[in-house]
Amino acid sequence: MIAESVNPVAITRNAWRDVGAKAGVPAIEVEVICSDPAEHRHRVISRAIDIPDLPLPDWQQVLNRDYEPWDRDHVMVDTAGQDPQESLTSLIRRLDPPSPGNRPDRETLAGL
Repeated sequence: MIAESVNPVAITRNAWRDVGAKAGVPAIEVEVICSDPAEHRHRVISRAIDIPDLPLPDWQQVLNRDYEPWDRDHVMVDTAGQDPQESLTSLIRRLDPPSPGNRPDRETLAGL
């Protein structure tokens, strides 16, 4: 199972982890950050939307969002200074070698 979403609070992280458990599949939780505030701001204010009429938060709204620190092990990928392919490569390197049948292969991840 791959679910991509913003989960800044424990309740939503727990809900996604529970989805994997109910489906009988392992869950690997990944937190994606951009540690460079200037780059993060640039990404927020310059991003294009591909969903008509989707309201996007402005930079101040991003800064004001609630965030609860993680209370369990998870993989963290810092995307600062990286293009999407470099970030994906970094994530793949951080994951344990896939066990047959329970994790997506590299080709599947690369297509995301």
